[in-house]
Amino acid sequence: MSQTFRATGINLKAIPFGESDRLLTILTREQGILRAVAPRARKTKSELGGRADLFVVNQLLLTKGRSLYRISQAETLKSYSGFSQNLGKLAAGQYFAELVLGQALSEQPQDDLFLLLSEHLNRLERLSNSPGTETCSAVLTCLAHGTFHLLALAGLAPQVHLCCLTQRPVFPEIENAQWQMGFSINSGGTVNLFDSNRTGTRNALQPQIALESSSSYRSNGFDPAEVRINARLSATQVALLQQLTLPELSDGLKSGQSLGIQQLNLPAPPALSDWMMIERLLRQYAEYHLGRGIRSALLVDTFVQHSQYVSP
Repeated sequence: MSQTFRATGINLKAIPFGESDRLLTILTREQGILRAVAPRARKTKSELGGRADLFVVNQLLLTKGRSLYRISQAETLKSYSGFSQNLGKLAAGQYFAELVLGQALSEQPQDDLFLLLSEHLNRLERLSNSPGTETCSAVLTCLAHGTFHLLALAGLAPQVHLCCLTQRPVFPEIENAQWQMGFSINSGGTVNLFDSNRTGTRNALQPQIALESSSSYRSNGFDPAEVRINARLSATQVALLQQLTLPELSDGLKSGQSLGIQQLNLPAPPALSDWMMIERLLRQYAEYHLGRGIRSALLVDTFVQHSQYVSP
């Protein structure tokens, strides 16, 4: 690689560096994750000032140093400045950035990851800034969708269409209020629950819930004693999880309008609590399989709590 080169990158992290510089962590299409110094970016009249903000996409001219890159020129292609107007969007964007930093490679092309991140940031940006639970639900929907897709690109997405232990298809019985499915983080996704009167698994919520067939699980390489059921999901929640595998979600599903309900045959719009459960479960799943916490999740929790007490 030449000492000076061009790359298209999006700023994922920015910290002060020296007296007036800023140190950026950038996801580039051509060279993956790079750490680059933006000289004098913290000065009031700096040409790089706004270009060194979070979630700004730049066409960069970079020079490689011993341990860091140096930005010689930057031309802004896209800015997500609207994120600063909505805590939920900002928190979700930072959440995505942490997921990307947990899986991106350095000095290797990351075109697919760059495009996927850009797509989900664009979807976040298009959401309403209105306060209230409807916007909150839409943000959580986009966050869950993007998280699932980023995990899928890394080969880590949970299995939601099959029981991850028996490999039997999962068909949510929407009209059955008693229907439930387990979710096991360490086993990789949905798990069929069998009989509350039998034991065999360690369950974070209901210790007496057992797995469908111990012999079936052992034949697939699992020891039932090592499977932990982290949550019990309703038919609606499992159906929503399965929708996350799709490239796009309908506007009706995100807003709870009739189109989304009809597509899933839901008796009522998905509740905010459903999306809260799904986001929290995917968060725990990502943290477990990436081996790192998601700090910006605290901002997401703050946004959700505030949204529940604000009238739209």
